[in-house]
Amino acid sequence: MRKYWWIAVLTVIADQVSKWACLSLTGSVTLIPGVLALTYAENTGMAFSLFSGRSWLLGIVSAVCILAGWLILRRVRLGTLSRTAAMLMLGGAVGNMIDRFLRGFVVDMFEFLFVDFAIFNVADAALTVGTALMAASLLLRPEEWKEKGKPGA
Repeated sequence: MRKYWWIAVLTVIADQVSKWACLSLTGSVTLIPGVLALTYAENTGMAFSLFSGRSWLLGIVSAVCILAGWLILRRVRLGTLSRTAAMLMLGGAVGNMIDRFLRGFVVDMFEFLFVDFAIFNVADAALTVGTALMAASLLLRPEEWKEKGKPGA
């Protein structure tokens, strides 16, 4: 797993830099006409603003989930796809956790213009892509999941 940590680190850096750059954004800036805009939003909840106003609690839940994920991943030898997925998920979780503890809300900024969808950030995108890759790994490459110390692992 060690040689994949750069994925999580780059995810956190990209997430925090993009959030910092958008903190002074007022209104909306079209990036791709009819497709994508930068629109500053503060989310005190989680996905789709669930549990709004409980940012500290969600930060603690994030920290517990990150720790639990790390403990689980220490017991398993993962393949390339699942390692990449895990690091994207870790980077996304850490990026949003930083916001919850430092700002009391998560900064969101990417808005799809062609569909009514939640405004999101780099961490959210990494979590989503990582989760999809992890599901693909579990379904399509179950041989990538081998418990350490077991025969055949």
